[in-house]
Order: sequence, then structure tokens, then C-alpha cells
Amino acid sequence: MELTAALGYEPHELKSLPEGANLGLSCGNPNALASLRPGEVVLDLGAGAGLDCFIAGPRVGPSGRVIGVDMTSDMVLRARRNLATYRERSGLDNVEFRLGEIEHLPVPDSSVDVVISNCVLNLSPDKPQVWREIARVLKPGGRVAISDVALLAPLPAEIRENVEALVGCIAGAVMIRQTEQMAADVGLIDILSRPRPAFVEAMVNQDDPLFRSISNELVASVEFTASKPGIPVPRRGGPHLPAGDSPRFRSSV
Repeated sequence: MELTAALGYEPHELKSLPEGANLGLSCGNPNALASLRPGEVVLDLGAGAGLDCFIAGPRVGPSGRVIGVDMTSDMVLRARRNLATYRERSGLDNVEFRLGEIEHLPVPDSSVDVVISNCVLNLSPDKPQVWREIARVLKPGGRVAISDVALLAPLPAEIRENVEALVGCIAGAVMIRQTEQMAADVGLIDILSRPRPAFVEAMVNQDDPLFRSISNELVASVEFTASKPGIPVPRRGGPHLPAGDSPRFRSSV
């Protein structure tokens, strides 16, 4: 709970969660990045026990929908068991969980307003395919808000080969620029990345042996946001700018 709070979750949100929904595996708060609005359809990649889905549900309200996808049947069943508590506490019935791989999402084309994910994309063996799927399911004008582990510099061989690194979501991480490029390659725009040292610092404070062996100069929790081009909207005080002419990269690195 302390780690999750350190990564940007509000205490009242954590207190209202069904028991067991927070597995302590977060590296950021994608819901906060997404600025969710009532009526939106949200897709969570690698939903786990449902932490971010149960937080997103009240934000999109009764007219919205939250879909959590996870590749493990045990985790999907665990998340579904939490639904009764969520409904009782929130008064809402707007969250569901589906079994599926993030490389092959069980979601129709152009059906989602917001794609979120929390410390999962780094685990995929085919990250370009994940980004192709994200672009496929997003509606025109839809957006992405992802918290993930990313590299600020190449990992030394001894850390990459360490089995703890794989378990700790580090071995599969890629450079920030690589993630930005994958998002651009599928046509997303307004790509922004913001490294946050809080993740590594919090893990070190918890005496995690892996994170004591690395530093903020190598790895960071990074907030990635992007959007899918949509219908051009006229700008106030001047001519409209087609979505495709928006800046593609706005990295803070």
C-alpha cells in the first residue's frame, strides 16, 4: 500500500478497493495521467487483480465502461471475484475482465477512448505488436496513458542476465526513445514521456535487492502519453491544425 501511494494514488481510492485488488506491482498511476471523463470506454492492458480498473470505474461513471485484459486465467478469475465488492461499494456495474494477450486484444477496432497500462508492456516479447493493437482498438481522437519501467541507459550484462531482473520487470525494459518510436510507427501523435524516480526510490526504500543494484541513472518509472489522430478541431484565434501536423515527440528526457 505504501509503494502504491508513493506512485500517485489517492488514499481514498486505495481504501475503497476490493481486498486483494492491489498486488503492489505498480510503477505509476495511469488513471491520473489519462484524466478520465464520464462516459468514456477504458481498456487496461494487463489488468491483474483489477487495481486500475476499479479506480477507473467511478471516474467514467455509469455511462462509461472499463475493460481489463489479462493473459492468465487465474488473475482474471481473481479480478472477477472482486467485482461483487466493487459493485457494492461503488454502486456501479461498469467493469469487466477478459482473458487475452495484450498482443492480440479481445476488443473490436476503434472501440476504446483510453488505453491504460501499469508496469506491463515491458514484459511483452513483442512490444511493436502491442502498440499496433493499441492503435487498432483506439477510436479516432483516443488516447494512451501508460506507466512503465524504461531504461535511461543500456543495462550492464550482469544485471540483464540476473533472474531477479526478469521478475522485477527490468530485463524486458527498453530505452525510452524506443517506446516513443514504436508509438510513432503506428501513427500515434502528441507522444510525451516523463521519467519519474519515485518507483526506483520506493523499491530501494523497501530493501528490494534488485533495485539496490541499479540506480536512477539506469532505470526509471516513465509516464507515456499519446493520442490517435482524429477529426481536426479549429483552434481558437487562428486556423485549425490537422491532427497529423501535431508534434510527434515531446519527451522531457
